[in-house]
Amino acid sequence: MENNEDLAKKVRRLGYPLFEIEEDEDANGILADVVKSEDPRLWQGFPVMLANSQERNAFDHSRVLSLLKALKERDYYHRLLLVSCVVYKMQNLESAWVSDLYKILSPSAKADIGKIVNQFVAKDDVQIGPVRLSTEKMRTVFRDYFIKGSPRMENILAVREEFGLEYSLSQVFSPSQKDIILKKLRREKLTKTEAEYFSRVVKKKLLALANPELHRLARKLIE
Repeated sequence: MENNEDLAKKVRRLGYPLFEIEEDEDANGILADVVKSEDPRLWQGFPVMLANSQERNAFDHSRVLSLLKALKERDYYHRLLLVSCVVYKMQNLESAWVSDLYKILSPSAKADIGKIVNQFVAKDDVQIGPVRLSTEKMRTVFRDYFIKGSPRMENILAVREEFGLEYSLSQVFSPSQKDIILKKLRREKLTKTEAEYFSRVVKKKLLALANPELHRLARKLIE
């Protein structure tokens, strides 16, 4: 196995550009070497590299496993797959390859998913072999290198967020009020009637919703 600095130069091909790439490499070989590296910098980017490999149909689970001879390496690999699944779950990814990835997890690994989800929610570290990985850092890295680096994923998440916002607004505001709010958010010009209605009615509701005491009260009542 090559040293970690040489390996770090190659992981750019899998969407994790710590350094400039110097040569083309096999995706499965890179993933196997990342597993063997025991390098926290590379392991925290493993979900990114795996996702990009899956998106390009370049990931072959059997091939990666064949390159990992030691039992501890295979254990690290399966744990990294499990953590990757949790990262994708936390990002609400619903791609076919996420379902395929879940199928190759061992029964014991699947039993640990709930525990690891709780660690991510609590922002606790995850221990894999000798390496402690920050769950918050892994989520940030995935968001920065995969979500933001993929226009398709950004569009999917933007649509999902907009639907969520519209649903929440519809619980509080009438359809016409919701339309005015969305126009304001999109910096679209309001008609004179809309502007007057916003100032006279809608703004008062928004000010009430922005009240921190009301927000704390609502949170307390729904807990």
